[in-house]
Amino acid sequence: MPIITLTTDLGLKDHYVASVKGAILSQIPDVSIVDITHSIEAFNISQTAYVIRNCYKNFPAGSIHILGVDSELSLKNSHLAVFAGGHYFIGTDNGTFSLLFDELKPDKIVELNISQNTDSLTFPIKDVFVIAACHIARGGTLEIIGKEIAAFTDIKSELKPVTEHDINTKNNIIKGAVVYIDSYGNATTNISKKLFEQVRKGRDFVILFGRENEKISKIREKYKDAHEGEKLAIFSANGMLEIAQNKGRATDLLGLKLHDYIRIEFK
Repeated sequence: MPIITLTTDLGLKDHYVASVKGAILSQIPDVSIVDITHSIEAFNISQTAYVIRNCYKNFPAGSIHILGVDSELSLKNSHLAVFAGGHYFIGTDNGTFSLLFDELKPDKIVELNISQNTDSLTFPIKDVFVIAACHIARGGTLEIIGKEIAAFTDIKSELKPVTEHDINTKNNIIKGAVVYIDSYGNATTNISKKLFEQVRKGRDFVILFGRENEKISKIREKYKDAHEGEKLAIFSANGMLEIAQNKGRATDLLGLKLHDYIRIEFK
């Protein structure tokens, strides 16, 4: 049974998601449709890339992922279908793909040339992406629905952590930032466990954030290792440093926001 996943900023209040699912089922009644999320912030391509990057590998090879965020066609942003890592991705060349495939080179990219069945150009998720997804689900090739291109047009890059050496204290430092806030109010940073251990080399450390008056000097293995309501640092399932609160919302407690800086000093 083919699998088609949906990631959009459509929300669940209106009829839009149901329309997309109905359009898929009208073409392939026995397809498995998986809602990854419809709660992406409006037009937030960074959030879209983060969510997809952290879950698509858990789906079977050959799964088809519709990325329905900031999806309208424009002179600058074309519609694409991409095959990479054994999966298919359908969306708009608006920077999402360049963020998603920052470390993975696509095997094939095609610019879609699908003719819509409607004159409306405001709902390409249903009128273009669904047609492409169902074509692939039936075993069709990308060359039938698009022209192969060499690379994405809209290139955006993620903010990367940096390492420094403080000449005054002679301490090593990692500077990163909050890149995602989940529904629990946990703040995920762009600092990986691999980078943390490479710089740490067994030394003590302190994690500083806010106005650097908030400090954490221990990494927990699970949330309940901290007292209820206590702030903590943990490496989440995706291997990235997370600032959290046991049974609370760290972002509310600590005032953390997207793009806030995180600083780690090693002694």
